[in-house]
Amino acid sequence: MTTLVRNAWYVAAWSTEIDDELRRFTILGDPVLLFRRTDGTVAALEDRCPHRLLPLSKGKRIGDTVQCGYHGLTFGADGKCTRVPGQDKIPASAYVDAYPTFERHGIVWIWMGDAHRANTDDIFDMPQFTDPKWHAHHGDALHLESNYLNVAENLVDPAHVSFVHPTTLGNSASENIPVHVSTEGEAITAWRWIRDAEPIGFFKAFGDFKGNVDRWHYYHLYQPSIAVIDFGSADVAAGITEDNLDDGNRIFALHFMTPVTEDYTIDRWMHLRNTAVETEEASQKIDAMFRVAFSEDKEILEAVHAEEKAPLKRRPIRIAIDRGPMVYRKRINEMLERERTVDASAEPNPSFVYHD
Repeated sequence: MTTLVRNAWYVAAWSTEIDDELRRFTILGDPVLLFRRTDGTVAALEDRCPHRLLPLSKGKRIGDTVQCGYHGLTFGADGKCTRVPGQDKIPASAYVDAYPTFERHGIVWIWMGDAHRANTDDIFDMPQFTDPKWHAHHGDALHLESNYLNVAENLVDPAHVSFVHPTTLGNSASENIPVHVSTEGEAITAWRWIRDAEPIGFFKAFGDFKGNVDRWHYYHLYQPSIAVIDFGSADVAAGITEDNLDDGNRIFALHFMTPVTEDYTIDRWMHLRNTAVETEEASQKIDAMFRVAFSEDKEILEAVHAEEKAPLKRRPIRIAIDRGPMVYRKRINEMLERERTVDASAEPNPSFVYHD
């Protein structure tokens, strides 16, 4: 049974990845053709000609249409066939799927589910993207041979940083600090504070702290596959609290996970920061540290996925820190169940009177 939720907005690519060329991507197991129309907007089509199944990305553009490289069938950006060489009649089945897209903040979003459910108001956003006191910087695309559920669970798990990232995002000072979890809002949130402790490697390199710090980690996971990690540090003397985090050295690490297949995920990551907003040198320095940390995650997650594919002698255990991931799996299953059924209750039968 699939784990891939279709009725959701996913990041198809960074804006810099899409140009006038015909480019093939795989999203939720489906081949997708992306290119920019002449007006600069992004078109997304099923990358498979309905005639002999040649990928349209192997054809050529003619204005805002795409001509198949095998027999010349031509398709508009809406997916409709506009020409079949050698005949006047265009079969009703001569079309490809067209997917809604939206572009903002240098990010191209795509909707792979029921097109009539696509609402751009639902696309993830943060006020810091346009706040001049903050700097937004795109990072890389991390390719992982892992199901996206494992990748997402890793990003609502503050406990792992002490052990997986001891030189970058964590250290031993946090090993036994309790993790708090809230599952009441739109996002699942896990967090903890480490008071009066040595800075982690990240802020030793970037924060230039001279003594101990108070630091925080807030992990927000939005279903199905967007994670925002709010972390930072401040001098102990500042007495920082949850109400004035912007007074500290604060960073949002954003992860946009796109399931390629059940066994492959692309995690496009970026960050927003409230310090050194004018210098690109800081961006490169932060990228370098993130690459080290995320390569550590990649090693762990790919090993876990490989073991999940192998026969198991016993069921895996769950411990206290798994509250967030367990609720996440439940919410994903609920989303999938809604997609497996048709809601025919928009106009209830008047024979039934509901009191709840």
